[in-house]
Amino acid sequence: MVAMDAPVYISRADYRARAEQQPRGRFERVDGRVVQMERQTVGHVRMKMAVWLALDNAVRVAGLKCQAYPNGVTVEVGEDTDYLPDALVNLGTPPQPDDFAAPNPVVVVEVLSPGTRSIDTTEKLAGYFRVASIQHYLIVGARRQEVVHYRRSGDAIVTTVLTDGAIALDPPGIAITIDAIYRDVAL
Repeated sequence: MVAMDAPVYISRADYRARAEQQPRGRFERVDGRVVQMERQTVGHVRMKMAVWLALDNAVRVAGLKCQAYPNGVTVEVGEDTDYLPDALVNLGTPPQPDDFAAPNPVVVVEVLSPGTRSIDTTEKLAGYFRVASIQHYLIVGARRQEVVHYRRSGDAIVTTVLTDGAIALDPPGIAITIDAIYRDVAL
């Protein structure tokens, strides 16, 4: 990630205003500092799309009052950090069309890339679970068929590594399969 031309600290309101004016690129705000996210390969984008489709299909089949979103909807972590997960599920009332952030994210997903692996598995892992509504964090392997599922269990975070089968996401009460994520993606 590369710092955007911004002051050392920038408020959420200023971040949103500046991000809207950027001609291109994707940005996150970490500890009040704006960082540009790395460019993505077609393979990475296809993997993100496959994860979102699996989540969206599961939500539709379950008929629950929740929404699956692809990359672009923000998760607000405290006052100083705004992450853009690769996919998420929001439980309950959907955000308004002009909103930037999911009001009640329950599942967040990051697809690994060489440049984000260390951040996704440390800073974002801790950050996402600072959000009370988040129950599940999935880290999806892009080079091999593997999903690391972190889930909240009381005061603990339980970790499961899956290479096949289903991933139960309760709440909100859906499941997705490893096959649904990887069937159309070349590794």
